[in-house]
Amino acid sequence: MTIATPSRATAYYALALVAGTNLVSLLDRNILAILAPAIKADLKIGDAEMGLLYGTVFALFYALFSLPLGRLADGWIRTKLLAITIGFWSLATGGAALATGFFTLMLSRLCVGIGEAASQPAGTSLTYDYFPREKRGMVMAVMAAAIAIGLGGSLIIGGMAAQWWDARYAAGTAPLGLRGWQFAFAVAATPGFLIAFLMSRLPEPQRGVMDGIPTAHDPHPFRASLNVLGAVTPGFHWLSLARARATTRDWTLNIGLLALIVVAMLLAIGWAEAFSPRPPLLLAGIAISPHVVQWSVIGFGAFVIANLLQNLKGRDPVAFALITRNPSLLLCIAAGALQSVINYGVMGFTPSFLMKNYGLSPADTGLQFGLLSAALGVVGPLLAGPLSDRIGANRLSRRVWVALFAMSVSPCLALWVYHAPDAGDFYLRFTLYSLILTMWMPPLYAVLFEQVLPRMRGLTVSLYIVVSTIFGLGIGPYAVGMISDARGGDLGGAILSINWVAPPLVLILLALLWRVERDHASLLPRARAAGEQV
Repeated sequence: MTIATPSRATAYYALALVAGTNLVSLLDRNILAILAPAIKADLKIGDAEMGLLYGTVFALFYALFSLPLGRLADGWIRTKLLAITIGFWSLATGGAALATGFFTLMLSRLCVGIGEAASQPAGTSLTYDYFPREKRGMVMAVMAAAIAIGLGGSLIIGGMAAQWWDARYAAGTAPLGLRGWQFAFAVAATPGFLIAFLMSRLPEPQRGVMDGIPTAHDPHPFRASLNVLGAVTPGFHWLSLARARATTRDWTLNIGLLALIVVAMLLAIGWAEAFSPRPPLLLAGIAISPHVVQWSVIGFGAFVIANLLQNLKGRDPVAFALITRNPSLLLCIAAGALQSVINYGVMGFTPSFLMKNYGLSPADTGLQFGLLSAALGVVGPLLAGPLSDRIGANRLSRRVWVALFAMSVSPCLALWVYHAPDAGDFYLRFTLYSLILTMWMPPLYAVLFEQVLPRMRGLTVSLYIVVSTIFGLGIGPYAVGMISDARGGDLGGAILSINWVAPPLVLILLALLWRVERDHASLLPRARAAGEQV
């Protein structure tokens, strides 16, 4: 069922369901953080390999499939798409309970990445058609708060479930031979099935009405989605170029970019092998260096981004023009990607840091740190979202100031937090740190989504996800793990090292302040000049 003007009650119910989707997404994604010490001990792997599981393997498939699923979100029924994908990734999370080695756990993680790829593009697009512009800071604040609750909940549920199971069953006596960390994955999978059912019954709002730009129905959304997948997947994308009768210049550009990416990938592998040598992993019977896996994935992702933009130029020149020729949009994406390096690197290993440095149990760490990070993750965005709405309703630059404050102050506080002498002092310091850190997302997202037309928001979210996932989630946890291994397990120093991306991040935000107002003011004229009928 499609509704043109949703009621207030329906809008807030829809927001609650999309927020619930974000919550279970982060629950299933982040539970690995609290289970890392037990998984490392059972699978005989190090921090760098945990970084691969937590970030890189998940990031590749999450990023790749966010593109066709983002395109599908722009043309198909978003409520149905979300219901299907939530069910799929919940099954994949439950599948981790049966993992007996690195390879099988990796397969579970990549399937979770495929399913979760639809959550942000479809969820964001859906809520933007339920709420007017002046409420969208609040919407993004609720979404960010749900992410925080999911992050915190993953630590609480994972730590307590794993410790309870291991305490109840002595080694070798548990049903199906499950370890505590395997049982925790089964528990984490459960709430997703309820969210999927409720989402399947939510009415679909008419696209673009809230912005005064009603959008026509897409007659072939699945065909378009498959075309996007084929156009961006390395190897298959050459078939798309051939079908499109690409020019010699297009072929030269594509192959030239591939060559540059391969060279950069090989240099990164060589540097990583020298900086932090690691024993090989056994993947489907083949021994391979974890550094080769890591940088091959990053190179694959970078080539996906190049293919996406090249395909977009031929398929939708208006969207290509509005995205690639808008400095503010590109600066928003760059800022979000760099901040994701910090966020994922910090959150991926802080539970392990607490257990190792302060002697806390998994249950105590999950309960204490999970509750604290969830509460602060709710308070920070709920302060920043309405604040950015109040001061920046008519001036986007004021929203940028809120993001700049959060992104520039929090790395300085991190130096103080991760040198705390005991757990109690750490939590006190982390309170201020996390409160400020979590304020960046609502204002930056609100600025990002105002830079394109409504019909392009799913694509824009997908592009943002690809970049921030490949270079944020794909590098942040791996870098922290690799530095930790190279320093003999110094997780505190490794976590602090990742904050060195903050100086270029601040420069990017200053450039955004200078550009954002004029880029937003020129959106419709640029769209009309590119051929859009608005």
